[in-house]
Amino acid sequence: MGKGMLLEAYLKRLRLPAIGRHYQELARQAAQGNLSYEAFLLALVEIEAQQREENAHQKRLRMARFPVLKSLDQFDFTALPSLNKARVLDLAQGGYLEKRENLILMGNSGTGKTHLATALGLLACQQGKKVRFLTAAGLINQLAEAQAGLRLSHLERSLSQMDLLIIDEVGYVPFSEKGAQLFFQVVAQSYERQSLIITTNLEFSQWPQVFGSEQLTGALLDRLTHHAHILAMNGESFRFRESMKKVREE
Repeated sequence: MGKGMLLEAYLKRLRLPAIGRHYQELARQAAQGNLSYEAFLLALVEIEAQQREENAHQKRLRMARFPVLKSLDQFDFTALPSLNKARVLDLAQGGYLEKRENLILMGNSGTGKTHLATALGLLACQQGKKVRFLTAAGLINQLAEAQAGLRLSHLERSLSQMDLLIIDEVGYVPFSEKGAQLFFQVVAQSYERQSLIITTNLEFSQWPQVFGSEQLTGALLDRLTHHAHILAMNGESFRFRESMKKVREE
């Protein structure tokens, strides 16, 4: 077996695919640039490390299951002057994740709560955190199906392994008694162990209408808001404004 084939076999066995794809090109560049053996080795290791980090990032993105990818750069802060941009940018650094703190994005429909939650989730993925995005209704359905299939503990364990859970649209649909209890279990399990981002169109005083119990709602909010940043996002609907803009253009 030739040296090239032997080298590629070893690289495959050692699971170094990026080095396998690029070592010949880097070897030519090293020869032309008269690089030392150490510099050549460093270049090889760097390209493998970069590829592994990119693969890990893409895996975290798939795991997160974002419905649409929206970045913080795309968020129009000028359309929501009541939102403290400096505070959002500070949160984007990810300190709340290290402290296991929650974020609650509260405001009327169409003001960008889902966009902002997704953008912060994307940044968390870039920061090496495991993220899962769910709608409140979708979470309840998954929990109920898992309970019926005797898989609830497995699903709860899977959710608990995330660094950040994003639960979108709390308050849009009232929960059944069982659904409210299952939702409470997720929040109770996450308390001081992981971060939650919750988006809601309702003030806290209206949450009993969704959960159907003053006592359960009180216990839920006690855990949810103990270590939380609450961002008020009331304003004109982005979607409504875009629709009116199109009408005027026509």
